[in-house]
Amino acid sequence: MTTLTNEKIILGIDPGTNILGFGIIRVDAAGPHYVDMGVFDLRKIKDPFEKLANIFAGVSELIDEHAPDYLAVESPFYGKNAQVILKLGRAQGAALTAAVMKGIPVAEYAPRKAKIAICGNGAASKEQVAMMIQKTLKVDLDPKYLDATDALAIALCHHYQISSPLAAVGGKQDWKKFLEANPGRIKK
Repeated sequence: MTTLTNEKIILGIDPGTNILGFGIIRVDAAGPHYVDMGVFDLRKIKDPFEKLANIFAGVSELIDEHAPDYLAVESPFYGKNAQVILKLGRAQGAALTAAVMKGIPVAEYAPRKAKIAICGNGAASKEQVAMMIQKTLKVDLDPKYLDATDALAIALCHHYQISSPLAAVGGKQDWKKFLEANPGRIKK
């Protein structure tokens, strides 16, 4: 496993135009630690473009306050209603734009990938994800913030992705490249 030599802050976003979840972790040599989480409740805002402006402003404020090294966002998943996907994509775009404009690297993860990273099961429920987040980060979380715990899961997924030994060889699961790049790790 790649050793992190300095502290990293990861901001995770679970996009939504009604409820947007955010979760922030700090990673040091001892592993990941809980920093903050919450939701932007946008249900009272009727104008869809005002919602996007609020998302952009809110994520920008989180970035200014916590100075993350990375922003990790959940990708919109396939659904039966194209309008829902469009709205989620817009919310995601507003959050991504806030990060990109401040020079923060962005990563995107499918919900299934985050669930596998956290629970080992791509079909895990939001409640199962929340329980594993509590155990991993050793923190009590309010179950009413499942969008925020999903955002923490996205942040943890990114931590696991960048700390993987395979990340050093382009992030692809290619053992041959990993072994070529790390000949000293082969035991004979």
